[in-house]
Amino acid sequence: MIRSTEPFESILAAMRKGAGALKQEQVPFLLGGGLACWARGGPPTDHDVDFLLRPEHAEAGLEALGRAGMKTERPPEHWLLKAYDEDVLVDLIFEPSGLRVDDAMFERAEELEVRAVLMQVASLEDVMTTKLMALTEQHLDYHSVLEIARTLREQIDWEWVRERTSASPYAKAFFTLVEELGIVYPRRTGSVRRIRGSRTA
Repeated sequence: MIRSTEPFESILAAMRKGAGALKQEQVPFLLGGGLACWARGGPPTDHDVDFLLRPEHAEAGLEALGRAGMKTERPPEHWLLKAYDEDVLVDLIFEPSGLRVDDAMFERAEELEVRAVLMQVASLEDVMTTKLMALTEQHLDYHSVLEIARTLREQIDWEWVRERTSASPYAKAFFTLVEELGIVYPRRTGSVRRIRGSRTA
Protein backbone atom coordinates (compact mmCIF):
# COMPACT_ATOMS: atom_id res chain seq x y z
CA MET A 1 0.00 0.00 0.00
CA ILE A 2 1.31 3.47 -0.87
CA ARG A 3 1.58 5.67 2.19
CA SER A 4 1.57 9.42 2.54
CA THR A 5 4.89 11.00 3.44
CA GLU A 6 3.47 14.47 3.94
CA PRO A 7 4.55 16.69 6.85
CA PHE A 8 2.76 15.93 10.09
CA GLU A 9 0.96 19.29 10.14
CA SER A 10 -0.54 18.51 6.73
CA ILE A 11 -1.72 15.14 8.02
CA LEU A 12 -3.32 16.82 11.03
CA ALA A 13 -5.02 19.36 8.78
CA ALA A 14 -6.46 16.53 6.66
CA MET A 15 -7.65 14.78 9.81
CA ARG A 16 -9.45 17.91 11.02
CA LYS A 17 -11.04 18.48 7.62
CA GLY A 18 -12.11 14.86 7.29
CA ALA A 19 -13.46 14.59 10.82
CA GLY A 20 -15.36 17.83 10.37
CA ALA A 21 -16.94 16.57 7.15
CA LEU A 22 -17.99 13.27 8.68
CA LYS A 23 -19.43 14.98 11.75
CA GLN A 24 -21.26 17.50 9.55
CA GLU A 25 -22.89 14.65 7.61
CA GLN A 26 -23.55 12.70 10.83
CA VAL A 27 -21.50 9.70 9.70
CA PRO A 28 -20.28 7.79 12.81
CA PHE A 29 -16.53 7.19 12.75
CA LEU A 30 -13.51 6.41 14.87
CA LEU A 31 -10.06 7.90 14.48
CA GLY A 32 -7.69 4.97 14.03
CA GLY A 33 -4.13 4.13 13.06
CA GLY A 34 -1.11 6.13 14.12
CA LEU A 35 -3.16 9.25 14.92
CA ALA A 36 -5.19 7.32 17.50
CA CYS A 37 -1.87 6.54 19.21
CA TRP A 38 -0.56 10.10 18.84
CA ALA A 39 -3.75 11.42 20.45
CA ARG A 40 -2.78 9.50 23.60
CA GLY A 41 0.86 10.59 23.71
CA GLY A 42 2.34 8.32 21.08
CA PRO A 43 4.78 9.31 18.34
CA PRO A 44 3.73 11.49 15.39
CA THR A 45 2.91 9.58 12.23
CA ASP A 46 4.22 10.22 8.74
CA HIS A 47 1.55 7.95 7.28
CA ASP A 48 -2.01 8.61 6.25
CA VAL A 49 -5.21 9.43 8.15
CA ASP A 50 -7.27 6.40 9.14
CA PHE A 51 -10.97 6.63 9.93
CA LEU A 52 -12.84 3.48 10.94
CA LEU A 53 -16.46 3.23 9.81
CA ARG A 54 -19.12 0.56 10.01
CA PRO A 55 -19.49 -1.11 6.58
CA GLU A 56 -22.96 0.34 6.07
CA HIS A 57 -21.61 3.88 6.53
CA ALA A 58 -18.58 3.63 4.23
CA GLU A 59 -20.21 5.05 1.09
CA ALA A 60 -21.82 7.90 3.03
CA GLY A 61 -18.42 8.68 4.52
CA LEU A 62 -16.77 8.80 1.10
CA GLU A 63 -19.49 11.08 -0.22
CA ALA A 64 -19.06 13.39 2.79
CA LEU A 65 -15.33 13.73 2.11
CA GLY A 66 -16.05 14.37 -1.55
CA ARG A 67 -18.44 17.17 -0.69
CA ALA A 68 -15.73 18.65 1.53
CA GLY A 69 -13.50 19.01 -1.52
CA MET A 70 -11.41 15.86 -1.28
CA LYS A 71 -10.68 13.69 -4.29
CA THR A 72 -12.34 10.32 -3.74
CA GLU A 73 -11.34 6.86 -4.93
CA ARG A 74 -12.80 3.36 -4.80
CA PRO A 75 -9.76 1.06 -4.85
CA PRO A 76 -9.88 -2.66 -5.73
CA GLU A 77 -9.27 -3.62 -2.09
CA HIS A 78 -12.51 -4.81 -0.52
CA TRP A 79 -11.88 -3.39 2.94
CA LEU A 80 -11.48 0.37 2.47
CA LEU A 81 -12.28 3.49 0.47
CA LYS A 82 -9.89 6.39 -0.11
CA ALA A 83 -9.88 10.15 -0.36
CA TYR A 84 -7.12 12.71 -0.83
CA ASP A 85 -6.78 16.12 0.77
CA GLU A 86 -4.19 17.60 -1.56
CA ASP A 87 -1.46 14.93 -1.28
CA VAL A 88 -2.53 13.46 2.07
CA LEU A 89 -4.25 10.09 1.86
CA VAL A 90 -7.36 9.57 3.99
CA ASP A 91 -8.41 5.93 4.39
CA LEU A 92 -11.98 4.98 5.27
CA ILE A 93 -11.54 1.48 6.68
CA PHE A 94 -14.59 -0.70 7.25
CA GLU A 95 -13.03 -4.18 7.37
CA PRO A 96 -9.74 -3.86 9.29
CA SER A 97 -7.49 -6.88 9.72
CA GLY A 98 -8.53 -9.10 12.61
CA LEU A 99 -11.54 -7.11 13.79
CA ARG A 100 -14.98 -5.85 12.84
CA VAL A 101 -16.02 -2.20 12.95
CA ASP A 102 -19.16 -2.78 15.00
CA ASP A 103 -20.96 -1.51 18.07
CA ALA A 104 -18.42 -3.22 20.35
CA MET A 105 -15.53 -1.35 18.73
CA PHE A 106 -17.35 1.95 19.22
CA GLU A 107 -17.99 1.02 22.87
CA ARG A 108 -14.27 0.38 23.39
CA ALA A 109 -13.41 3.78 21.90
CA GLU A 110 -12.77 6.93 23.90
CA GLU A 111 -13.96 10.46 23.19
CA LEU A 112 -10.94 12.75 23.01
CA GLU A 113 -10.17 16.26 21.84
CA VAL A 114 -7.72 15.90 18.97
CA ARG A 115 -6.36 19.17 17.63
CA ALA A 116 -9.37 21.03 19.05
CA VAL A 117 -11.86 18.59 17.46
CA LEU A 118 -13.84 16.30 19.75
CA MET A 119 -14.09 12.82 18.27
CA GLN A 120 -14.26 9.13 19.11
CA VAL A 121 -10.80 7.56 19.04
CA ALA A 122 -10.32 3.82 18.62
CA SER A 123 -8.92 1.96 21.61
CA LEU A 124 -5.20 1.26 21.62
CA GLU A 125 -6.00 -2.43 21.86
CA ASP A 126 -7.96 -2.27 18.62
CA VAL A 127 -5.26 -0.24 16.89
CA MET A 128 -2.52 -2.69 17.91
CA THR A 129 -4.65 -5.68 16.94
CA THR A 130 -5.31 -4.36 13.44
CA LYS A 131 -1.66 -3.40 12.95
CA LEU A 132 -0.38 -6.80 14.06
CA MET A 133 -2.97 -8.74 12.05
CA ALA A 134 -2.02 -6.74 8.94
CA LEU A 135 1.55 -8.08 9.06
CA THR A 136 2.29 -10.55 6.30
CA GLU A 137 5.34 -12.12 4.71
CA GLN A 138 5.18 -9.46 2.01
CA HIS A 139 4.55 -6.58 4.44
CA LEU A 140 6.60 -7.39 7.52
CA ASP A 141 7.65 -4.14 9.20
CA TYR A 142 7.73 -4.05 12.99
CA HIS A 143 8.95 -0.47 13.26
CA SER A 144 5.62 1.25 13.92
CA VAL A 145 4.25 -1.38 16.33
CA LEU A 146 7.51 -1.40 18.28
CA GLU A 147 7.48 2.40 18.53
CA ILE A 148 3.88 2.36 19.78
CA ALA A 149 4.70 -0.42 22.25
CA ARG A 150 7.65 1.50 23.68
CA THR A 151 5.79 4.78 24.15
CA LEU A 152 2.32 3.57 25.17
CA ARG A 153 2.91 0.16 26.74
CA GLU A 154 1.38 1.07 30.11
CA GLN A 155 -1.87 2.14 28.45
CA ILE A 156 -2.40 -1.10 26.51
CA ASP A 157 -4.06 -4.30 27.74
CA TRP A 158 -1.51 -6.63 26.18
CA GLU A 159 -3.31 -9.81 27.19
CA TRP A 160 -6.37 -8.66 25.23
CA VAL A 161 -4.24 -7.92 22.17
CA ARG A 162 -2.38 -11.21 22.51
CA GLU A 163 -5.66 -13.12 22.61
CA ARG A 164 -7.08 -11.38 19.53
CA THR A 165 -3.88 -11.87 17.49
CA SER A 166 -3.08 -15.45 18.52
CA ALA A 167 -3.76 -16.81 15.02
CA SER A 168 -0.95 -14.74 13.46
CA PRO A 169 2.62 -16.10 13.53
CA TYR A 170 3.88 -12.56 12.92
CA ALA A 171 2.04 -11.29 16.00
CA LYS A 172 3.55 -14.14 18.02
CA ALA A 173 6.98 -13.09 16.80
CA PHE A 174 6.22 -9.51 17.86
CA PHE A 175 5.36 -10.62 21.39
CA THR A 176 8.56 -12.68 21.61
CA LEU A 177 10.51 -9.60 20.55
CA VAL A 178 8.88 -7.15 22.99
CA GLU A 179 9.22 -9.64 25.83
CA GLU A 180 12.94 -10.08 25.12
CA LEU A 181 13.32 -6.29 25.00
CA GLY A 182 11.55 -5.93 28.35
CA ILE A 183 8.75 -3.84 26.87
CA VAL A 184 5.95 -6.30 27.65
CA TYR A 185 5.83 -8.89 30.41
CA PRO A 186 5.52 -12.56 29.42
CA ARG A 187 2.01 -13.90 29.16
CA ARG A 188 0.13 -14.30 32.42
CA THR A 189 -1.86 -17.39 33.21
CA GLY A 190 -5.61 -17.06 33.65
CA SER A 191 -8.33 -15.30 31.71
CA VAL A 192 -8.04 -12.12 29.69
CA ARG A 193 -9.15 -8.95 31.47
CA ARG A 194 -12.22 -7.39 29.88
CA ILE A 195 -11.66 -3.85 28.66
CA ARG A 196 -14.45 -1.36 28.13
CA GLY A 197 -16.99 -2.72 25.67
CA SER A 198 -14.99 -5.88 24.92
CA ARG A 199 -16.44 -9.28 24.25
CA THR A 200 -14.96 -12.50 25.49
CA ALA A 201 -13.36 -14.68 22.87
